[in-house]
Amino acid sequence: MEFNRVVAELDAEIARLQQARALLTGGASAKRGPGRPKAAATTATAAPTRRKRRLSPEGRKRIAEAMKKRWAERKKQQSGK
Repeated sequence: MEFNRVVAELDAEIARLQQARALLTGGASAKRGPGRPKAAATTATAAPTRRKRRLSPEGRKRIAEAMKKRWAERKKQQSGK
């Protein structure tokens, strides 16, 4: 009888400690359902973010001129039909 009581107390203590651990770790050790993980869980394991690519003013000007040329050609084709 004493043995069963000790085992029951140990089970209760284990359950209490697991609950305290889940609270301290933010529930990371708790079982989760399907779906995307929360941001806090992914930030530790996520790859570092890449730097944003920037366009030089000269490159931006070239692209703008090319687009204006394309638009002019398209407008010319539409008015010719």
